[in-house]
Amino acid sequence: MSARFNGLTQGWSLRKQGESMKALILAAGYGTRLATVIKDTPKPLIPVGNRPLIDYVVDKLQDIKSLTEIVVVSNNKFTPHFQQWAGSRKGLPIRVVNDGTNTPEERLGSVGDIRFVWQKESSMDDWLVIGGDNLFDGDLSEYVDFAVLKSPAMTIGVYDIKDIPAATKFGVVAIDAHQKVISFQEKPKEPASSLITMCLYYFSKETLGYLPEYLSQSKAVDAAGSYIQWLSEKKNVYGFQFSGKWYDIGSIESLEEARAHFNK
Repeated sequence: MSARFNGLTQGWSLRKQGESMKALILAAGYGTRLATVIKDTPKPLIPVGNRPLIDYVVDKLQDIKSLTEIVVVSNNKFTPHFQQWAGSRKGLPIRVVNDGTNTPEERLGSVGDIRFVWQKESSMDDWLVIGGDNLFDGDLSEYVDFAVLKSPAMTIGVYDIKDIPAATKFGVVAIDAHQKVISFQEKPKEPASSLITMCLYYFSKETLGYLPEYLSQSKAVDAAGSYIQWLSEKKNVYGFQFSGKWYDIGSIESLEEARAHFNK
């Protein structure tokens, strides 16, 4: 465990006994930027190192002690693909939810899919939300420990891509010595740094009510970064920085880089 947790090793003990958490994997995209490579395969099921990309995410989730269920949100086109994949997995139960869209033009976007799933849920839990096309080396358990300590504030995953020009494609964040987010810009033309947000968010159940408030003020539902930017201007948001390798599988180039790393 890293030095940032000195004196904070009782993170899980702060959670009330019986309190649970669910994970939501965002997998309702249509992979249009990778259409020439993946054809009729949803992006999270692309093989990387002879395994579906989403398997790496699910493997990391297995280590989170309070996690009770994994929910995968997909679309009408790819839901059968994910149901077949989920049936082959062991470990935590996996439930696939269909957001009802059929084309890229109909997609709900990241925020829209989060809202869609939460509106269907009858129980109040903490939620770990993660993009199904995220591939990284870091330990999710350490991230969740940190997020629990900062609860009910929201915690996002951040990563230094060490490439300022490339940061224009992401949400760029600045954090202080206590890892509190002090600035956030969604896809800025002139990034102040190369520290960017991953598609990784921890919501305590106390924060779930913020989403309807955001949606009443904004129509930006495609990128979750717009919601994070809005939230960081109103509430405390913290950033947990990951090390190692991280890939956002959004292009053929990033897919080939990931395959080269995980095929070693």
